[in-house]
Amino acid sequence: MQTARGPGPIEILLVEDNPADIRLTIEGFKEAKIANNLTAVMNGQEALDFLYNRGDHIDAVRPDLIVLDLNLQGISGHEVLKQIKGDPDLKTIPTVVLTSSEAESDIAKSYQLQANCCIVKPVTFEGLMSVVKAIDNFWFTVVVLP
Repeated sequence: MQTARGPGPIEILLVEDNPADIRLTIEGFKEAKIANNLTAVMNGQEALDFLYNRGDHIDAVRPDLIVLDLNLQGISGHEVLKQIKGDPDLKTIPTVVLTSSEAESDIAKSYQLQANCCIVKPVTFEGLMSVVKAIDNFWFTVVVLP
């Protein structure tokens, strides 16, 4: 697959604590025919370990895109976002907040912390497919990534 970022699969880090949402998101990316290596982690600490190559993620590859849930056990999605965007080495990684929260305060805080975009999780597989296709079209076709 040739993208605006170059040839080869897209590296995606999915930070999501709900196993059903992980399965649906993985299926969504498969159905959308996006050539990718998707790694799912289940909490904020694991996301930070992945990004900083610590613990079980010592050999983790830098993601081209982070898809981040806000409602995580332990370290919240907002705290993960704050650390990503506060780090000169990580802040250029596009971070899409994909959350079930429709609270205006959660969305506003995400943008204040420099989320690249916020999407409310669709409740149907078809809705998720639409979101995944939009992510593919925008982030991997239109946008030039660092």
